[in-house]
Amino acid sequence: MTTTIVTGNEAAATAARLARVQVVAAYPITPQSPVVETLSEWVASGEMPAEFVNVESEHSALTVCIAASTVGARVFTATSANGLAYMTEQVWWAAGARLPIVMCIANRAMAAPWSVLNDQQDSMSVRDAGWVQLYCRDNQEILDTTLQAYRIAERLDVPVMVCYDGFLLSHTVMPVEVPTAEQADAFLPPRTHPLQVVDPADPRNIGPVTLADPRPGAGGILHPGYMELRALHHRALLEALEVIPEVDAEWGAVTGRSWGGLVWGHLLDDAEVAVVAAGSLATQATLVVDRLRADGVRAGVLGIRAYRPFPVAAVRERLAGKRLAVVFDKALSYGVEGPIAGDLKAALQPLRGEAPVVTGAICGLGGRDVSPDDLVAAVRRAVADVEGGVVDRQPEWLNLHPETIPERGAR
Repeated sequence: MTTTIVTGNEAAATAARLARVQVVAAYPITPQSPVVETLSEWVASGEMPAEFVNVESEHSALTVCIAASTVGARVFTATSANGLAYMTEQVWWAAGARLPIVMCIANRAMAAPWSVLNDQQDSMSVRDAGWVQLYCRDNQEILDTTLQAYRIAERLDVPVMVCYDGFLLSHTVMPVEVPTAEQADAFLPPRTHPLQVVDPADPRNIGPVTLADPRPGAGGILHPGYMELRALHHRALLEALEVIPEVDAEWGAVTGRSWGGLVWGHLLDDAEVAVVAAGSLATQATLVVDRLRADGVRAGVLGIRAYRPFPVAAVRERLAGKRLAVVFDKALSYGVEGPIAGDLKAALQPLRGEAPVVTGAICGLGGRDVSPDDLVAAVRRAVADVEGGVVDRQPEWLNLHPETIPERGAR
């Protein structure tokens, strides 16, 4: 392998090239644009033998990927924020058609109002569309996870989003070890046996209107109805709970690097207080728990790598017996709380007396700065509240300026 200094976007593009992607569909949106710009340069120079398709919108970008993947090609695209929102119809189609598309998401705040800065609201908003979602903590993980995503997608016939924080990772340079083409090829063989059948000698409809109930086909065989297809799709996502760690371990055997599979920990085994986050925020959390440890607080980090499927068994195993879990979300499920916090509470509920108190904090929306000092202070406040008997704590908003918010009832 060689080590190079690249941005997160360049790491994603490098992984797509190493995956021998055959079709790239491209539409620019900040902060994702350099991913497809880099790929366009490689295709134009002949360095990457692929079809590069310029389209007029993000909706069309994913449509191109759907068509190419349906006929058996390995495809790639990337987007951010409102670009992802614009392709939402096709996000659902790609998943429902069980196409192994890989799409990188350079996480950015959703409009309105406009912000080009980072939070994770965009990908979280389509968490239930049937894609695997993997969150990366640094540029090396972006490259490695994008290659892993193709193995996962093609084993399960489900699409995968590789999510990484806009600007904080997309435009920040870091040293990244790049595997050789031979290593990548050994790990990721060519795509074979697409789930869909496209054969002029065996014509058939693809994605037809499906009746609610199962019905026999032309040969008299009973085929799934709509609900059965959804159950099969759900089962594939549950199978990903086993496949994701297996693929991560296989990548570790090739490169010496693995990323924890579904979740990862830092000083978590003997911790009483767990700090939970996804993406680069979880990397910041490692600094936070180091400082808390120095002050006598037994804290550790639980990093969420796979958010969909949600790693229920893994978080139960890692958090059982802890006293407190403080979840930092860079997204908001309006009218409820942060999405990771809500999913974590649901996952831990069956543990009852062994479950930690779970409290959430909303931070970083629209690129609002959040520092290790902010996170340390928030954990200390949560610890003090729980020690004081507060167990139904409302989500805290970090670095919110309440003087700018009118009283309820005012506009």
